[in-house]
Amino acid sequence: MQTEQIVRTFVEYFEERGHRRVTGSTLLPPPGDPVLFTTSGMHPLTPYLEGRPHPLGRRLVDVQRCLRTTDLEEVGDPTHLTVFEMLGTWSLGDYEGRQSLAWGYELLTEGLGVDPVMLHATAYAGDDRVGPDTSSVDLWEGLGVPVELTVEDNWWSNGPTGPCGPDSEVFLWTGDTPPESTPTRDDRWVEVWNHVMMRHRRLDDGSLLPLPQRNVDTGLGLERLAALLQGRSSVHESDVFAPWRRSVPALWPSLDEPSLRLVCDHLRSAVVVLGDGVHPAPTGRGYVLRRLVRRVLTVLWRDDPSRSLGDLPDELVRHTLDRFRQGTDPDFVSRTLLEEERRFRRLLERGRQVLARPRFRGPLDEEDLHYLHDTHGLPRDLVTHLRQE
Repeated sequence: MQTEQIVRTFVEYFEERGHRRVTGSTLLPPPGDPVLFTTSGMHPLTPYLEGRPHPLGRRLVDVQRCLRTTDLEEVGDPTHLTVFEMLGTWSLGDYEGRQSLAWGYELLTEGLGVDPVMLHATAYAGDDRVGPDTSSVDLWEGLGVPVELTVEDNWWSNGPTGPCGPDSEVFLWTGDTPPESTPTRDDRWVEVWNHVMMRHRRLDDGSLLPLPQRNVDTGLGLERLAALLQGRSSVHESDVFAPWRRSVPALWPSLDEPSLRLVCDHLRSAVVVLGDGVHPAPTGRGYVLRRLVRRVLTVLWRDDPSRSLGDLPDELVRHTLDRFRQGTDPDFVSRTLLEEERRFRRLLERGRQVLARPRFRGPLDEEDLHYLHDTHGLPRDLVTHLRQE
């Protein structure tokens, strides 16, 4: 099943059950939000989870694009991406978690064709403050799905304070043998869908207060689900990456698999960030974009310093902007990437000249690193890279 068909199936299933689709997905959080980028489907909905009435009602469905910088070092493995899309549903004080899980099971097995034998669930075991999630356990056992109880793995929060609650996660078996063990004991179980019973607010002192309404917040990583349904071993081999996987190895040969995944992911992510109106800058969102581009160039130039982002085919940029429903001019995106490349080349040359000075030939302390950053614009990671050349 192709990704666009998965999206249609998901959205239509929940629209038939009274959910209204939230539109206007963007990586940029609402005004006043301190985070740089939207990191999850629930992020823009936090005020409504805390009780504010949503203009579309109590049942919502969404396809939200997200960006996570916390996973940058994991990009290259089978499951992590920098920019991705999250399928989500919400009950804002309407139905409870049991109903959400029942619908989730039906959609996975009947709508998306997942064999029930390949499913496993986890649920919250309870602690001294919040009891076990017996409702979810009973639901899974009634459906014949094995369920494992955990504490830390099945409590969801969006930070040290704010909305939180127990969750029940759905896993899909990816092994070559029949399903074995449990999700916490075998990483061939891959999480595909998280259903959070968001009933509490955590305060600064760690105490829990009931939210004004009992919510359900679910999230399902689209690219991860697509890869699993398409029988692929990683998210980088799903259909959304097919144009990149065809073009990049021919354009820049000799990249090993982790490097190829990083180059495709970071360039695709940079296109999406530019498509949402972010420009390269020395701080904030612009620096995240700049860092993505520089990580790509560092990998490309490791084997061949003559490689250039100017060689990137226009159709890859257009494909990505179309895939994320962005109207930004593809030529602008390509020009910006190339200008960032030129800027980085100049910075590398200046950095080499500075680090060749006698003062910096030995071990560098924190004072040296601060001086290089503040005076010469050389960030710590770039200094480390240049000294390893």
